[in-house]
Amino acid sequence: MTQKSAIKLSKIIKRDGRVVDYSVEKIASAIFKAASSVGGEDHELSLFLAKTVESELANNYDGKLGVDKVQDLVEKTLIEQGHAKTAKAFILHRYRKDEELRRKAIIVGEHQEEENLRFTAQALKILTRRYLLKDKNGQIIETPRDLLVRVANNVAKADKRYGASDESVKRTEKAFLRVMAELRFLPNSPTLMNAGTKTQQLSSCFVLPVEDTMEGIFGTLKDAAVIHQRGSGTGFSFSRLRPRGDVVGKNRGVASGSVDFLKVFDSALEVIKQGGVRPGANMAVLRVDHPDIIRFIESKRDKKALKNFNISVGITDRFMKAVEDDRYYFLTNPRTGKFVGKLRAKDVFAVITQNAWKTGDPGLIFIDEINRKHPAQHLGEIETTNQCGEAPLLPYEGCVLGSINLNTIIKDGEVDWETLRETVRTAVHFLDNVIDMNSYPKKIVERTTKHARKFGLGIMGFADLLIKTGVKYDSEEGLAAANKLMGFIKEQAYQRSMEIAESRGVCEAYSGSEHEKAGRKMRNMTCISVSPTGTISILADSSSGCEPLFAISYQKTVMGDTDFVYLNKHFETIAHKRGFYSPELIRRIAHLGGIQTLKEIPKDVRDIFVTSQDIKPEWHIKMQATLQKHVDNSISKTINFPRSASIRDIEEAYILAWKMKCKGITIYRDGSYEEQVINIGE
Repeated sequence: MTQKSAIKLSKIIKRDGRVVDYSVEKIASAIFKAASSVGGEDHELSLFLAKTVESELANNYDGKLGVDKVQDLVEKTLIEQGHAKTAKAFILHRYRKDEELRRKAIIVGEHQEEENLRFTAQALKILTRRYLLKDKNGQIIETPRDLLVRVANNVAKADKRYGASDESVKRTEKAFLRVMAELRFLPNSPTLMNAGTKTQQLSSCFVLPVEDTMEGIFGTLKDAAVIHQRGSGTGFSFSRLRPRGDVVGKNRGVASGSVDFLKVFDSALEVIKQGGVRPGANMAVLRVDHPDIIRFIESKRDKKALKNFNISVGITDRFMKAVEDDRYYFLTNPRTGKFVGKLRAKDVFAVITQNAWKTGDPGLIFIDEINRKHPAQHLGEIETTNQCGEAPLLPYEGCVLGSINLNTIIKDGEVDWETLRETVRTAVHFLDNVIDMNSYPKKIVERTTKHARKFGLGIMGFADLLIKTGVKYDSEEGLAAANKLMGFIKEQAYQRSMEIAESRGVCEAYSGSEHEKAGRKMRNMTCISVSPTGTISILADSSSGCEPLFAISYQKTVMGDTDFVYLNKHFETIAHKRGFYSPELIRRIAHLGGIQTLKEIPKDVRDIFVTSQDIKPEWHIKMQATLQKHVDNSISKTINFPRSASIRDIEEAYILAWKMKCKGITIYRDGSYEEQVINIGE
């Protein structure tokens, strides 16, 4: 290396125009990172290759040295020197970086940091594709900050309906913007997508009745299509439909049955994409005492049918007791209300658990427990839930959801209760406002929804919180933390709802409700739900809902066809800090998903970083039951089983969930589907 070339290569021009110091060590580091990703470990070879690049640069230096020229020569050198795998890894990394820079440039232009707020690169990709407004040519016309300003401004306007001054509305808007910009709270996706637009459908879910007439069935299907087109999901009970083979009309025709109509719904809704982005999500429920129950249970057995539906059996206490006592139970024709046969409860339960073991469906909703705990029992019987199970609703009710990011309320390794209190209070105000600002698909949906004014405030980042506070998920300490946290959130949410009721009035459903009997003047009949928070947890850079970590490293499919390879950031930080990080270790973790068998990782770290499959089913259920004590709606939680789980394991989990007063249970055994949303390993 000559003195002349060293002087010439003293500076390098970055893509954004900045001029920084040239360093051959930086080139060597980039080469080593690419090499180590494919198994290379030779630092000296990386430095030798970097100096080869440097010599070539010096020989062809024309007075300007840009980063692209350096990267081009790195690729050329790696290929010429016979390091094809490293070259491929380097090219792939360069491409991803370029794509990220282009995406950021498209989104925010000149004011990148200010306009991106705290969103990660993954979040920005999702925002770009799904949430940011576009013009008629598909060009993005708002930044992430613009999106949150749009939402905050729109939702705050509801205050004017109750006599608030312009100054007061502005303060509300700033409070709403702050909790979202700091990622402390995010509402459900339809609110982020539609607030302040012509669509203005802000609820994430609706329950629609399926009445036993052709007009009722296809009228509901039409309503569902409109709801899906605007970005929301739907729940249905098919329990009112007459069974297959039953008489129809005066001509003595034969009924198709509930399962055939369910398949019609699935086919029709397949072509309607939520918000123009993805096929809609739906829940179908059939009571266990319906004559079509066996066909319903087995309706997804081939793993190809009903792709747009979750299905759950509406389980009664009477049925579960018959399972325990090994008795028969009666089937009832919903058209006549008469008994039409009987089945051995244990046999039906076996069919349920066998199908759940094979496909993950059906789940169970414990319909008697749901109705026992419904604060508005006087309004009628709940028959089904929303699409993911966290909001049991009456026919024609809608529910707006939102979640608190628990990552943001940790200070010095402990929960910052004051920040949490402020966040809950602001979120309750926000969600109550959404009910007023919402555009409803039908007048009856608006009347029913505003009658009870239900919303579901939940959590995300619960696993992150336990990790940051050093608490093991599957432990008595973990249950105690969940109990204290959810109890506090419910207490603060109820308090804020009562305060809003003082100025705006109680909801119309208050008279005769359980809240009236308890002396609580509530604005909202229900306030708490725990949602799965699939996409918004990625926006918030948090773990999902109340779930434990699925894996330390995994691949996740988002919006149908976008894959993210994920390594838990908290684990990565601790691994570096404690000195056991290595590329080889990370590769092993990516293959395994968890770390419990890796003895080179300290035991206290392994204890905290338990994954869903490390945790025994009974601890999953204990956690769900603990949280349920403070949840007046319900909880969307999946009990993840390893591939090796037996059908008996599923049976025991279902029975325990019923005995522990859960409102429902969903299980999934790893590998049940070849194409699953989250994958461990290669």
